[in-house]
Amino acid sequence: MKIYEYRGASDLVYAELLTDEKDTAPTYGEVKPLAGLQEVGKTTDSSSESKYYDNVPAIVIESTGPDEVTLTVSAVPFESLAEITGQYYDTATGTFVEGERESKYFAIGYKAKKTNGEEVYVWRLKGTFGIPDSTHHTDDDSTDANGQELTFTGINTTHKFTKTGKSAKAINVDLGAGKADVTDFWSKVQTPDTVKAKTIPSA
Repeated sequence: MKIYEYRGASDLVYAELLTDEKDTAPTYGEVKPLAGLQEVGKTTDSSSESKYYDNVPAIVIESTGPDEVTLTVSAVPFESLAEITGQYYDTATGTFVEGERESKYFAIGYKAKKTNGEEVYVWRLKGTFGIPDSTHHTDDDSTDANGQELTFTGINTTHKFTKTGKSAKAINVDLGAGKADVTDFWSKVQTPDTVKAKTIPSA
């Protein structure tokens, strides 16, 4: 057993989820860079309840809710911020208009790194972005500066994948295992059905 901790996160990207149907593989838009990534945190709402029969706990009912993914990032460019929050960006004038929102789903991808140098490639397949806080303060002689914190609420796909027979929230590919073919991994959103095993050259 390897003992390691996580230290490192980079290369945050996103893509709009265009379609998600039960019997058809999800389709996504172009994969785009989002912002510089400092930290990723994830919490999952889960609960369990014991059912008693004949005076003893006989059944445990478990449920898993959405993931709340917190992304500590550099300042998000207005064009990207408008897209992920369903607001308006005027490309002709460079103006971000805050106001009514259009509901959209996205996938996000990023790289996590272990203390032993191995990487984990992650795609979170379906979720929405909240509107981030923004802080601006006067320029002074300190070195303080402010990035932003994005909240991505991840849920299961509607589609059930062939490989698992189930819907999915995310995939985590451990490059340290040396088993997955990650050629062109970031050119499109990857799912349980699109990640393939490495082809071992014949002797």
